[in-house]
Amino acid sequence: MKAQIHAGGRGKGTFTTGFKGGVHLCDTPLQAHDLAAKMLGKVLVTHQTGPEGKEVGKVFVGEAVDIAKELYIAILLDRATSAPVVIASTEGGVDIESVAEKTPEKIIRINVNPALGLMPYQTRKIAAALGLTGPLMNQASKLFANLYKLFIQRDCSMVEINPLVVTAKGELLALDAKFNFDDNALFRQSEIVAMRDVTEEDPREVAGFRARPQLHRTRWKYRLPGERRRSGHGHHGHHSVCGRQTGQLP
Repeated sequence: MKAQIHAGGRGKGTFTTGFKGGVHLCDTPLQAHDLAAKMLGKVLVTHQTGPEGKEVGKVFVGEAVDIAKELYIAILLDRATSAPVVIASTEGGVDIESVAEKTPEKIIRINVNPALGLMPYQTRKIAAALGLTGPLMNQASKLFANLYKLFIQRDCSMVEINPLVVTAKGELLALDAKFNFDDNALFRQSEIVAMRDVTEEDPREVAGFRARPQLHRTRWKYRLPGERRRSGHGHHGHHSVCGRQTGQLP
């Protein structure tokens, strides 16, 4: 069974040592061990890290899949409307910014009414725009609905699956995912806070974040009689966790 070892960067990065790529396929556990040894402790430079790069502290190993098609799907808060918007594209596996710049017609946008949520007809519309029909449309509709449910329940400011792949066996899999969370709402997301890895964040953002929890506690402790708690959906920052393990969303 082939395995995929992943140190981030979607395979586009270069290590400062000259070792190429953050994603590699291997056939044996020994190969996975050797590749991980070459990655760990080294600096990987990608479009996401900037020219200074990031030191690799973890690698992820998952079962490799036979990919037939790569797609893109994300849900984020649209600052212009203060409401969720779904972004999708048939051009998965690459930086969505490049797609938006070079081929904007391949970007699909679906605005979501917060009072209604992502409707079934909208999930089917997205699936159809991505070229997913038959059983794949059913899989996609369920996945998109659950993705939106996760987005709301976990106070996300963005969820992104890139790539969302169709396998040769006709399965729809989330091969790589990224989540950003509203840090003003983390006081009610203790499970998310427990997964935080500050080594993957800008030290300046970490320093700023550490001053905020006390502010949140003070706000709720000293609120005026009858004052309601407000759920934090501002734009004062976000907290991110990256998932690199192959699998389907619940």
